[in-house]
Amino acid sequence: MKKILLVICMVAIVASMAFAQGQADKAMTIKLGHIRDAEHPTHKGALLFADLVKEKTDGRITVNVYPNSQLGGIQEMFAQMKTGDLELAYGGINTLAFIKGGEAFEITAIPFLYRDYEHMRKAMLSDEFKPLVAAAEQATGVKILNITGDTAPRGLTANKKILSPADFKGLKIRTAASEVVLRVMKQLGALPQQVPLADLYVSLKTGVVDAQENGAITVANTSMFEVQKFYMKTDYIRDIETFYMSPAFWDKLSDADKQAIRDASEEAGALVTKLTNEQLQSAYQKLSEHMTVVTEPELRLGEIRAAIEGVFNDWEGVKWPAGLLEKIKNM
Repeated sequence: MKKILLVICMVAIVASMAFAQGQADKAMTIKLGHIRDAEHPTHKGALLFADLVKEKTDGRITVNVYPNSQLGGIQEMFAQMKTGDLELAYGGINTLAFIKGGEAFEITAIPFLYRDYEHMRKAMLSDEFKPLVAAAEQATGVKILNITGDTAPRGLTANKKILSPADFKGLKIRTAASEVVLRVMKQLGALPQQVPLADLYVSLKTGVVDAQENGAITVANTSMFEVQKFYMKTDYIRDIETFYMSPAFWDKLSDADKQAIRDASEEAGALVTKLTNEQLQSAYQKLSEHMTVVTEPELRLGEIRAAIEGVFNDWEGVKWPAGLLEKIKNM
């Protein structure tokens, strides 16, 4: 009798495993959303990701890409992933700090902390960051699949030259919805404003805001040079595009499909980095034809760095482990 029961149990286990594998291997169509326009490197990387996933899964997984905030802003997409209504989003690692549970990732937007893309990605993938990633995934309900794909570092546009801390006083500047940026601008005496990117051109043209901070590619692609005279190449905040995924969807995948998706994300990120570098050169050329691009030494970045020194000291050991800023600087 015991032998019969054992056989029945084994058959049931094998059947359930076969059913689970069959479920994992069935054809599916999923969504990937992002906020960039169709000419942006991020969109082209997302399209490559979709092609590679289809290829690497023998056509079983189709990824439909929705650019230009068609599925909402990044916070709305995070919410959709938590409820299982969206499988993937591709957006900056900075943006994880916008939602409850991701506060530690404010450290990814600290001004002048990261020397370049390679330095920043090394920090994000380091052992020091692994506990932050694990804690954020648990707290936010959003999985960080891969941090890969360079973005244009943030600069500053205005209708007057902004060269030193004194020039920020009273400046009505549109900023990202980031506590880091808000603190910096308030420390410098500016008046940060929240304006949707889609409304920014008109807001600059009509004087709702005097200035804004975005990378050169965004400034060029949205023709902000038509309503702004100067681009200050501060490169003060860097970001890395990140593939975010619904944990519920990830858990349904077979190991082979998980690896296929990871591999596809790595190749897509490499393309984004390549295209970003190419488009940056083109964007700076375009901007220089329509506005004045201001760089060091006329742009006194040393004074600006000094003016914001210590602004984030109260977050050490609170939002992130004490000493992490110094470790990143020395990587």
